[in-house]
This record gives sequence, C-alpha cells and structure tokens, in this order.
Amino acid sequence: MGSSVRELAGATPATRDRYVDLLRVASLGAVVLGHWLMAAVTPDGVGNLLAVVPALQPLTWLLQVMPVFFFVGGFSHALSYRSLLRKRPGAAPGAAADSVYSAFLRARLQRLLRPTMVFVLVWGAAALLVQLLGGGGGLTGVTLRMVTQPLWFIGIYLAMVAFTPPLLKLHERYGWGAFAGLAGAAVVADVLRFAAGVPYVEFLNFAFVWLAVHQLGFLRADGRIHLRRAALLAGGGLVTATALVAFGPYPLSMVGMPGEKVSNMAPPTLALLAHGLWLVGAVELLRAPAARLLDLPRVWRTVVAANGVAMTAFLWHLTAMFGVYGALLALDVALPEPASAAWWAQVPLRLALAAALTAALVAAFRTFERPAAPATPGTPGSSGAGPLAALGATLCLLGVLGLSIVGFGGLLDGRTSLLIAIPVSAPAAVAMTLGGWLLVERAGRGAGVR
Repeated sequence: MGSSVRELAGATPATRDRYVDLLRVASLGAVVLGHWLMAAVTPDGVGNLLAVVPALQPLTWLLQVMPVFFFVGGFSHALSYRSLLRKRPGAAPGAAADSVYSAFLRARLQRLLRPTMVFVLVWGAAALLVQLLGGGGGLTGVTLRMVTQPLWFIGIYLAMVAFTPPLLKLHERYGWGAFAGLAGAAVVADVLRFAAGVPYVEFLNFAFVWLAVHQLGFLRADGRIHLRRAALLAGGGLVTATALVAFGPYPLSMVGMPGEKVSNMAPPTLALLAHGLWLVGAVELLRAPAARLLDLPRVWRTVVAANGVAMTAFLWHLTAMFGVYGALLALDVALPEPASAAWWAQVPLRLALAAALTAALVAAFRTFERPAAPATPGTPGSSGAGPLAALGATLCLLGVLGLSIVGFGGLLDGRTSLLIAIPVSAPAAVAMTLGGWLLVERAGRGAGVR
C-alpha cells in the first residue's frame, strides 16, 4: 500500500485542488471523533455526553462539519459531470444526454455504494444470527439499532449526486441566484413550520438546506468564492446562526439531542444552514496556508492515503466504538460515570482502542472502496437509461435513509420505523438499496458506458 500511495501522490497533476481532498478527509475525521467523544456508554445504556454536560454543546459549532463535506461534494460533482460532458461533446436531449447522466450516476455511486452494501450485508447477517441465537439485548441491542445511524449522510449524498445535472444547469444560468433560491426556500419552509404550524413542511429542508450548501461547491468550482466573499460567508453565517439560536426557536446544539422538541439536524433548520455558511467561509479563508502545507510530499501522501479509506473508516467507526465498549464490559472493566474525572481520564484509552479497531476493520474491508475503471459515456443506448438510473438512485436514497432510521434491531419481530410518513423495515430498506444499485449499474451499462 505504501508504494501505491507514493505513486499516486507523485502522479498528482499540478492542476489538482489538493485542499479539497484535505477537507474531505478532515470533515469525515471530525465526524468520527465527535461520535466517539459524544458517546456516554454505561452498563445501563448509551447516552449523549452533550446532554449530560450541556455546557459542551457549543463544541458542535466546530465538530458539526457535515456542511463542509457536502460543500466539497458539490465541487467534485461539478468537475466530474463536466468532464463526462466534454467526453461527449454536443450531448443533446434524448439518448446521448441519458448516457451522460447514467454514466455520471454509476461512476459516483460505485465507490459510495460498494463499501456501503458490504457494511449493510455483513451487519444484516450478523444481526440475524444474533437474534436467531436469542441475543439482541443490552449493549448488543443498542448496537444493532444505532450502528446504521450514520447512513443518513450516505442517503443525503446520493440525493446530491442525483440532482447534480439539473442544479448545475441552474448554477450556470443564475450563479449565486440559484444558491439564493434554495436558501430562500429553506427560510420559507421554516417560517411555515414555526409560524404557521404547517405539518410535514419541515422535511423539505432535507433538500433545501443541504442542496444549498452543495450549490456553494459549484460556485467554488468556478472560482466564485474569493477571499472577500469567504469572509462575508463566515461572518454573516456566524452572526445569523447566533441570532437565530439566541432569539428564535432553534436549539444551541448543531447535532441532534435526545428528547429535544426541535433538532437543528433532523430535519435541518435555517440555523444549520447559517452554520454551514460560516463553516464554508472559514475553510475558504484557510485555503492559502493549507495549500502551502499540502505542497510538502509527506503531508500530501498522508492525505492521499486517508482519502483511499475514508468512506470505509466512516462506515465502520461506530462498529469499532461499540466493540471497544463491549470488550471493556466483557473484561469487567469499570465504565465510569459519564463526564466524571475518571471518565475523562479513560478517554485517551478508549479513543486509542477505537482507532486501532477501526484500522483493523479498514484493513479487512478497504478493498471494496477501491474505485473501478473510469466510466465514460460510450455509444448511446436506449433513451430510457437516464430515467432508469434516476429510479435506481431514488430507491438507493430511500433504502439507505430507511435503514439509518430503523437499524437492525428487531429483525425477527418485524420492527419498522417511519421514513417521513412511510413505515419501513430493515429487510425492505436493504432490498430497496440493493435493487436501486442494480438499476443504476444496468442503466450505466445499457447506456454504452465503457
């Protein structure tokens, strides 16, 4: 692996934006670290450290960095889709456009869904075996319910991939106006939610808030976020988020808290959008010094190596965390009261063990994250390739989001959870995800992808 990373790093073109790769790795790393730190596990169950010590909730304004990852996604999706368009100049409505869209979806979803499906199938088989043997209580039951929760991020990212072509057209026509339109729609949704009490309207902000952040990535790809605009985003976003939390109905924490009536995360709120704006502005202000650091060969090799396994590490980091806690309980190691002095003293040990176990899981499953051969749109096939790919992406989106909510607990009992207003079970969610992926693969091949 070392020689491969060295070769990849050495072959990096001078035109590559290395800072984007750093942001991708750093944002996922911050999420992993945040999850490990926030877990307050005792023999009686699993809590949230931020609920135990509310004074720590301002830390979420630094550790809730998913907006940065979605911002980076917008940048990467714009470059990828435009690259495919250049390989098929003059793509017009019909079969040619369908082939570009299906090739784009297949290329972007392959690296995302292959490690995800392996994670889902391994955990699904393990959960079924545990429950057939009569297990599933205590920490094991909590693990089965919670280990899939980070998949919500995969679902949102799938939606961003699927909507990239039409939103990129809006960006190319309206620029900052396209972003303003999505942000304005998020404002309207929150006004209808909190001022008018309109039911279910809040779920629209899963699209409006995250796609607005994604749209900023398009602007970044076109070089339209210069230093002055970055400063305006950072300052304006921070002031707006502070005012919304101080005077509006929004909680302080930028992550979900147990038992809270309003969450800034599920569904996203205007306060989370403002938080995303200040984060995007802040990371853009740091671009120049970070770029100089990334010119150092050793630093860049580290980023390249981390990017090659980032998704696998993200998928399995909660497995590692619960594995560590399970091992400690099995060995009769005392788990101190969360936030006590003994608990804080034990944090470095727990983090080191979780990191080591995550590394072992990455070594076992990293091969599924290796990218396939680059896809290019070949000879156009059926004009239905695009709609077929879109249907597949939709099924993947619903399946992954459903699984993130329902988890693997209660498989034999037919446990379901509501996905907005639709009850979904774990087997149904897995079937939708797998079926959707197969449709995307078929559409890509049928469109002449080579």
